Amino acid sequence: MSEEFLKKLSDRQNRILRAKADFPIFHKKKEKRPLIYLDNAATTQKPRQVIESLVSFYEQHNSNVHRGIYRLSEEATSLYEGARRSVAHFIGASSPQSIVFTRGTTESINMIARSWLQPKLNRGDHILVTEMEHHSNLIPWQLVAQETGAQLSYLSITSQGILELENLEALLTPDTKILAVSAVSNVLGTINPLEHLIKTAHSHNIPVLVDGAQAVARQIIDVAALDCDFFVFSAHKMYGPTGIGVLYCKPEHQQDIQPFMGGGGMIEQVQEQNASWTEYPWKLEAGTPAIAQAVGLSAAIDYLQGVGLETIGRHEKELTDYALQKLTQWPGVSVHGPVNLTQKAGVISFQVDNTHPHDVAQILDEDGIAVRAGHHCAQILMSRLGVPATVRLSFSLYNDQAEIDQFAESLLKVQQMFG
Repeated sequence: MSEEFLKKLSDRQNRILRAKADFPIFHKKKEKRPLIYLDNAATTQKPRQVIESLVSFYEQHNSNVHRGIYRLSEEATSLYEGARRSVAHFIGASSPQSIVFTRGTTESINMIARSWLQPKLNRGDHILVTEMEHHSNLIPWQLVAQETGAQLSYLSITSQGILELENLEALLTPDTKILAVSAVSNVLGTINPLEHLIKTAHSHNIPVLVDGAQAVARQIIDVAALDCDFFVFSAHKMYGPTGIGVLYCKPEHQQDIQPFMGGGGMIEQVQEQNASWTEYPWKLEAGTPAIAQAVGLSAAIDYLQGVGLETIGRHEKELTDYALQKLTQWPGVSVHGPVNLTQKAGVISFQVDNTHPHDVAQILDEDGIAVRAGHHCAQILMSRLGVPATVRLSFSLYNDQAEIDQFAESLLKVQQMFG
């Protein structure tokens, strides 16, 4: 190894080692044992920098936005709109006005399903999703399909948890009105080939919504390069606060999206029987928005970029590889999804023979290890896998190999306990 390579490796390892110190939850007092948190696909922990940004807003700048002409309101508005600019830059959007703040990925998808797609749907139309989608990228489409007489079609997956792309062309018919797909599976960790999916769909004039909830904290996103029509994600899965998410929309679709909710802040003129809306994106942000959470999201973006998304992604790959080497060779343990690291992010689902996933998770919790067990809001995928539930590990920048070793010791205890 060259001296330059070793220095880069050392710098990266030092950044990762320093990062864990930024997360107060790992330094709680009166704990029997240190917390090993391996449920990052559900939500990530928050660094001190994000927590302090929330405290600072409430202590120094708390006011409503857009409507006040006094200094404090102008400060809050500047911070809120600054967060919009930060998000736009973070995902490669050409303009901050392409960014709508929502309550999360779920609301973002519902907004497109209800406010953009439903008015275009007719009986017999199709909505294309995949068998690996989270319920948030499934139920909204089911609801609008049921109300309009449209139908859902599913792009299937292989036994290795990879999309069967050879079936894609046949599913993209003149009646297909949108393709909705996750960038990364929240259960299998599968990294989907977005460029191919989007290019193929666009060749049939079909728009594409990308659920980026599991991607934004571990890989660089460029919505302009992807050419996706919609991109959605949540702050709480990328070290930011709960209660705020993002909807990116291509400019060509913005005028077709009618307000999802009505209220203050999104109107231009109100008369007794009707009203007119202000311009996009504010017409979709009715009521008092999540101002402090937007500030926290901006702080989370700063934090991610400070550590480096490439650094985080590489670290998670190394942890995933280390855990897979143990689990794939472990008698009585079955791993679901791809094991090729070029196709997999830092999420692993598995089962232990003769042991319910909930029992596994409960025993691990007694050792201070937090994992997720259940169907992970992906029951279509569970049916495809032929299982009711799995145990899921999901990694983050503050995890390390020693924690995986401790997890393995506890898993051995599970097997011994259940024979």
